[in-house]
Amino acid sequence: MSTSHLSSLLVCFAACGAAPSASTTAAKAYPGSAQGGAEPEVATSTIALPGGTADGVAMDYLLFDPRTHAVWVPAGNTGSVDVIDTATAKVTRIEGFATQELERRGTKRTVGPSSATLGDTGTVYVGNRGDFSICAVDERALTKRTCGKLDAMPDGIAFVATTHEVWVTTPRDKSIRILDATTLAQKARLPFEGEPEGFAVDNAHGRFYTNLEDKDQTLAIALDTHAVAATWQPKCGEDGPHGLWFVDGEDRLLVACSAELRAIDTTTGTVVGTLAVDDGVDDLDYDAATHTVYAGGAKAGALAIATLAPTGALTLRAHVPTRPGARNGVVADGKVYLAHGKGSELVVVAVNR
Repeated sequence: MSTSHLSSLLVCFAACGAAPSASTTAAKAYPGSAQGGAEPEVATSTIALPGGTADGVAMDYLLFDPRTHAVWVPAGNTGSVDVIDTATAKVTRIEGFATQELERRGTKRTVGPSSATLGDTGTVYVGNRGDFSICAVDERALTKRTCGKLDAMPDGIAFVATTHEVWVTTPRDKSIRILDATTLAQKARLPFEGEPEGFAVDNAHGRFYTNLEDKDQTLAIALDTHAVAATWQPKCGEDGPHGLWFVDGEDRLLVACSAELRAIDTTTGTVVGTLAVDDGVDDLDYDAATHTVYAGGAKAGALAIATLAPTGALTLRAHVPTRPGARNGVVADGKVYLAHGKGSELVVVAVNR
């Protein structure tokens, strides 16, 4: 994305073809954030989600389906998955997912569907903490198909096209589960000495990437043998590494630390790019067409927009105020959608290229 494009970052849902369910609020990027040009003009908008409680709507991983131009929002405590049309902002609910109440560190909370991944044409897979299930959902009819159950709580899920499998991180069990993508029966359990967090698939090189969050390590796992092919040290610190994104064709693995981004050369394991961002980053997303990285800092309430160079160097291009707690953004049809659980909404930053 050029500086001139960033300088005209106008978030206008009328122009972009979307109709937000809440008013659009103008905002400017923080001073000094744009590199080599004027500060970009930006604005944010929100899309309200149904079924929120006093605690909001529990959200973790979001998914963009480019085949249907829809953002999928597993809305845990509501027992539903909300599917949002990127052109109209219309919200359609898929209901009937199990929930359960858990107590952690003295606090009770209700959990349910929390993750989604894009499968073969026609299918989205949804992971559910409510009953430890992984379900295939028809991406157009928005109806459930086959479901499989695990004996541990799922976290992140990823479809692996070359092996026709669904890989599921189960950090509380310190393992990854591998399921047949058709039957959703478990084929393998891969144990680790730490808690897998984050996921990225490298089909070309036959690898699956994950972090051991509590060990501050990033692993490359062979898709065929399931052996750990490499272990890298992203040096994220006490909080450990979180989200991952593999850049196809460039051998670059993006790693989200809580307040920094890393770019790892997957051929050497060397950290070739580092960038300080706002605190509270969990997951990140990448736009290959513009070589742009998006990372929402939940604690700071800001979205960092950075450029990834061919060398792996990361450069901050914009620093956009959002909402405290907004995180885990996905890029969808020129907009970035961030989960804002406490507000029972998505925070949307539209990009006019």
